[in-house]
Amino acid sequence: MLFKYKATTKDGEERNGSIDAISVDVAIGALQKRALIVISVESGEAGDLLKRFLAMFDSVKTKDVVILSRQLATLFEAKVSVLDTFKLLSSETENPVLRKKLSEVTDDIQSGIPISAAMGKHSAVFSPFYVSLIRSGEESGKLSESFNYLADYLERQYAIVSKVKGALIYPAFVVVSFIVVMVLMLVMVIPRLADILKETGQAIPLYTKFVLWLSSLFVNYGIFILILFIIGCVGLWRFMLTDAGKAIFNSVQLKVPYVGTLYRRFYLSRIADNMDTLITAGVSMVRSLEVTADVVGNDIYKKVLTDAIAGVKGGNPLSSIFSQSKDVPKIMAQMTKIGEETGNLGFVLKTMARFYKREVDTAIDTLIALIEPMMIIFLGVAVGLLLVSVLGPIYNITAGI
Repeated sequence: MLFKYKATTKDGEERNGSIDAISVDVAIGALQKRALIVISVESGEAGDLLKRFLAMFDSVKTKDVVILSRQLATLFEAKVSVLDTFKLLSSETENPVLRKKLSEVTDDIQSGIPISAAMGKHSAVFSPFYVSLIRSGEESGKLSESFNYLADYLERQYAIVSKVKGALIYPAFVVVSFIVVMVLMLVMVIPRLADILKETGQAIPLYTKFVLWLSSLFVNYGIFILILFIIGCVGLWRFMLTDAGKAIFNSVQLKVPYVGTLYRRFYLSRIADNMDTLITAGVSMVRSLEVTADVVGNDIYKKVLTDAIAGVKGGNPLSSIFSQSKDVPKIMAQMTKIGEETGNLGFVLKTMARFYKREVDTAIDTLIALIEPMMIIFLGVAVGLLLVSVLGPIYNITAGI
């Protein structure tokens, strides 16, 4: 909870600000440890609307969290105290958003809150997966190893997510370029050619009439089409934020030819990697499944993991639950069974994660190689047909003169 406070220093200098704490008493304790004399503390959850709106755009990149995890692991290995570690990093971190979060985490730790609980209050930066691994490190006394696990995991996830996004940027750019070129031609080029056709009084083919009608529609009602397009995009975006919208998107995402296969491999790689990292770090099977379900990023695979949680709690092996799901390949269920029988489930999951990562890399490279020529051909043919539909009749006129 956010609290606003008024305080003074020992020298009488007035200080105003806000502090994040679980209660008023914790907030007062944290302020007193800063050598401040507290005048008043009140709830600030209502806050300033402008500040809350601007906070929506605050972001911390995965790369920053990876570097932070490496630094934390190094400082813990060097036997630097927890409080000194977070004080140092909160003052040295370049990202202003992350610096503010670390400062708040430092205040919470100083007030007696465990590291995992302090970081868990900032879920936009530290995911449930991250917090669970920290909690495991606290319980086992292996915090430096936990942060090393996190840094390794985040680096792998960052690499694969970046590659998937990179593969989709090019076709998106080509599609947007195509739409812009077509609209410009319909608004600026086709109307001038249409005037020439009308002046001749010659019969116009049906497909040319359609192009001229489309051009007239954009010229006369372009602003309304743009408004409807924006409203449609906003409406679709809002629908995608609902549970029903997410369910439809997640289902369609896995059914698109080739791209669906790519995303399936991506999610399977994430599941195997998450489970391997958590189990290796000493997190229980049930808790590992719960955390993985929260961060997998697809409702279909989240349901698979949720069913697995219920099954494992009921005493069933994970492999038998995976084998009953049509969304989990047989090879993954079989390998999981081998891991359970040999007691090397973490190693088997790591192997599966590497396997599916290679599959994703190969699929992306193939997709990029295919998309580029296909998009260029599609764009050229579409623009060519548009021009031929109008220039064809003009050529017939000039040929008959």
